[in-house]
Amino acid sequence: MLRTFKIAAVAAAFFLAAAFAAVHAADVTPDDTARFLAGMMPSADSPLVALTKDPAWQRHAKFFDSAFGQLDQRQMSKVRAWSDANLAAPKPTMFYMFSGPDFLYADAFYPKATTYVLSALEPPGLVPDLTKVPRGGVDAALANVEHSLGSILSFSFFITKKMKVDLHEGQINGAMPLLYVFLARSGKTIKNVSTVALDDKGTAYFASDNPGTNATRGLRIVFAGSDGVDRTLYYFSTDLSDSGVRSSGFLKFCATLAPGSSLIKSASYLLHSGSFSTVRDFILANSATIIQDDSGIPLGYYSPKKWRLLPFGRYAGPISEFPNKYQQSYAELFRRAQPMDFGIGYRWHSYESNLLLSVRLPDDGSVAAETTSSTEPVAQLVPKPRPRKPRPPPSPAPPPPEPAHKFLWFQ
Repeated sequence: MLRTFKIAAVAAAFFLAAAFAAVHAADVTPDDTARFLAGMMPSADSPLVALTKDPAWQRHAKFFDSAFGQLDQRQMSKVRAWSDANLAAPKPTMFYMFSGPDFLYADAFYPKATTYVLSALEPPGLVPDLTKVPRGGVDAALANVEHSLGSILSFSFFITKKMKVDLHEGQINGAMPLLYVFLARSGKTIKNVSTVALDDKGTAYFASDNPGTNATRGLRIVFAGSDGVDRTLYYFSTDLSDSGVRSSGFLKFCATLAPGSSLIKSASYLLHSGSFSTVRDFILANSATIIQDDSGIPLGYYSPKKWRLLPFGRYAGPISEFPNKYQQSYAELFRRAQPMDFGIGYRWHSYESNLLLSVRLPDDGSVAAETTSSTEPVAQLVPKPRPRKPRPPPSPAPPPPEPAHKFLWFQ
């Protein structure tokens, strides 16, 4: 009897182990979920493979194959080439304030970073196990993702009001599904995803540790690229105004990762305002390089003793929805700008886009190593005013796709 019991116990143990292994093998991983949302086939043993037979997903996959293929040819490949030509050794940390869930451009401009910190007001959001979501809910989520990404695929920036409508309702919401799509379409493999929170001192916790009701909420995504190196993406939902950052631990957390490299684009000229001076000062104090369009930090805040300014493209001034943001000093600087073959920011056509690469100078005054550009020093880039022949005014730019108030990240 004892022998029979032992045999039965051993058999039961093997059965339970096999059952656990089968359940574990059938788990829906974050990487497979990201690939599914991005219109890419998940791994062969993923339960999501069955959902790819749905005509709605197949149409979604064709749409994204075409959209991202065109985007890479028209835009992203040129951004990567520009970065490779002009950034020699960027810092391991990359800060992207006012980013929304835009990992796409963060990765294209700073592909060598190992830690990415993105921040905006869009909530972190949620992507549940898609095999447990009703079919209509999955189809609606795919349509919402397409709609939310429409502006950045076409114009290089998010229209925040559109994202609010698309991704604030339903089981699949917030920044997470869009981050998933960009990671998958950028060739990344997601290895781990967790919700995190920051207390008022900037200490990071897993969300389950409950750091407090006023904590800054976010996501931590560990991923790897084609080189196999593990990298970390943080996305935090936070108010970047002076009152917002002073009452949160977000900038204190960022300071633990500084110095870094920064990206600012389509930022609604918020850093021109006195209400965003704290985050502006942080970027200037904690960045070795800053890539921005003219909606970023006004030129007057860059000390020529601390920064080397390298302009690219053409400064055509702000679009009409942002009056009183024209910078004469920017216009002077861009008279001797290097050419740029891609569009960026609100003036998204390549022939009217501007990009400023600012490189911090070492204390001894020599040029920092973060740039490979041979552009002349800033003192030579801003010539003294001299008589010029009158020029005809530039042709009016095509109107932006949405009214200006829809661009504002905080709405």
